[in-house]
Amino acid sequence: MDLLHPQLSAFAAVLEEGSFEAAARRLSVTSSAVSQRVKALEDRLGQVLVVRKAPCVPTPAGERLLRRVRPMQALESEASADFLPAGARVARARPMAIGVNDDSLQTWFLEALGHLHARHGYLFDVRVDDQDHTLDLLRAGTVLGAVTAEKSPLQGCNVHALGAMRYYAIASPKFMAEYFPEGFHATSLARAPMIVFNRKDELQWRFVRRITRARLTPPMHYLPTSLGFVDAAARGLGWCLAPESLIVDALKAKTIAIIDRARWLDVPLYWQYAAVRSSTLQHLSDALRGAAAGTLRG
Repeated sequence: MDLLHPQLSAFAAVLEEGSFEAAARRLSVTSSAVSQRVKALEDRLGQVLVVRKAPCVPTPAGERLLRRVRPMQALESEASADFLPAGARVARARPMAIGVNDDSLQTWFLEALGHLHARHGYLFDVRVDDQDHTLDLLRAGTVLGAVTAEKSPLQGCNVHALGAMRYYAIASPKFMAEYFPEGFHATSLARAPMIVFNRKDELQWRFVRRITRARLTPPMHYLPTSLGFVDAAARGLGWCLAPESLIVDALKAKTIAIIDRARWLDVPLYWQYAAVRSSTLQHLSDALRGAAAGTLRG
């Protein structure tokens, strides 16, 4: 039971699924019908809303509209659920799009999702990006809320502090003996291979600049997996920053060591979400704050 106008539903489905064909399958209509609905909406608003390419993406006007439609979808799901038998709610629920950084996803975040699914039957569409960039997903209307490093709220959004994720610099004992026999300083960091998540990852650079006040160009590996960071360091590929909760077992096994226990990097995280009166968003916010409290530093 869709309560949103069919044109808005078609518009959102195209951007969520990435194509008119996929949106048509989800809505159980023809591709032509989806195209006609989106075109009619664009004509009504006098704006092109969707860039027709693979995958389809919103125009700036489409982003503004999508930011409005996301909260409406949450409210629509709540209203629809009131008229469905309890056993049918999971099957008819719409996945909630949420932005999160990979380190949170691999540590505390899934605890909250598990609790929410078990208690309310919610479904999730998790989008992963660097904590410095997840807010772009919320700004573009791609997600309903995001775990982000940005504490200043977007217009029309609420923000809650979650706590700080502490990162330590780690490496294998053999790697440390080879590259850091005389300490962690600019000369050793310039020659020691460094592991970064991807080209958006600023954590290691931030840490290096804090220690050396210099801009270095060390050898680098790009490895887009938080869990793989610890294993890669243990295998001697390089040094990296890793969340303290992910390195406990490897430290006990002595496959890695903390390079300098007196130095770490704390990254404050925040939960930003659309500011609407929604029980779904309230449940989501409460669960995320509760799960984060068990892992992040206050």
